[in-house]
Amino acid sequence: MRLADEIVVLDTGSTDETVAKLKKLGVKVAQKIHPEFRFDIARNESLSLVPHDTDICVCTDLDEVFEGDWRTKIERAWSGGTTLCRYRYIWSHIGDKSGVEFYANKIHAYGAYRWIYPVHEVLEFDSEYPLKEKTLTLTDLVLHHYPDQTKSRASYLPLLELCAVENPNCDRTAHYLGREYYFHRRYDDAIAWLKRHLGLKNATWLDERVASMRIIAKCYEQKGEFALAERWYLKAVSQDVNSREAWVEYQTFLYNRGDYDGVIYAGVRAISIKNKNLSYITDPIAWGERAYDLLSIAYYNVGDYENAVKYGTIAHEISPTARIWANLKLYKKAFLSV
Repeated sequence: MRLADEIVVLDTGSTDETVAKLKKLGVKVAQKIHPEFRFDIARNESLSLVPHDTDICVCTDLDEVFEGDWRTKIERAWSGGTTLCRYRYIWSHIGDKSGVEFYANKIHAYGAYRWIYPVHEVLEFDSEYPLKEKTLTLTDLVLHHYPDQTKSRASYLPLLELCAVENPNCDRTAHYLGREYYFHRRYDDAIAWLKRHLGLKNATWLDERVASMRIIAKCYEQKGEFALAERWYLKAVSQDVNSREAWVEYQTFLYNRGDYDGVIYAGVRAISIKNKNLSYITDPIAWGERAYDLLSIAYYNVGDYENAVKYGTIAHEISPTARIWANLKLYKKAFLSV
């Protein structure tokens, strides 16, 4: 963040040398520890540290790094009426490639926004701000996220439960809470909240609706209720036939059931979808080797060795693992023997 005019940091309870190191670099650091931490309050308090004559606020965390001269890109595109800036956010990485990638919007005009929600917090526009809300999108502005995987995210569930109490009709919160219950293997709770999400009138974002259906299906699958699981996978692919994630997850379900004809049908539908939406819903597994790998295995099992070789080759090009290579050699041997 050295390109900024000033850097301010709110420390909410670090126990290492972070504060001392930041101060040594000339960073303005304030410390405040809340007995019951929540992200919106912490972010609003960090925002209060920003000088009042600031034009543009750029909010990043210590595990995030911009590419190149981010400041110049913002200044060149920012107009007098801009209040918010969207940019590419690479939330996860697979080797040197992006994994989950979507557009984030934590760059904003000073005084135009405040943070809301205890966790998975977002910016809310201040209706008393003198200008109308105007969003700028910069496709060449990229922020990389390098999370510390050793850090606990255990606080997310109670914070989401608190958020649900405070915002009972928030579709976004219902989806996040259901998803979090799934992560914690509380499948019945996950199903209940994800169905609640789907029943809310304001739950209109198709990507998130399909994601709720997909997670419900996975919950039923984990519970061993395979007929219900398949019903929800079918709901997901029928709700949005252009969701590669839904088709690949349905394909995986069918593979686990040994339905190779179904694997082929779902896999062909999946790989026919070429446009990847940049949202947090996007799953890199669906855009990797999985669909091609399962197709090759299914084609081999139904005796179509030519297509087994074709899709096994593509899978190996994407992910050159020993298992896929061994399978590919098997397919080629079978094809040559016909």
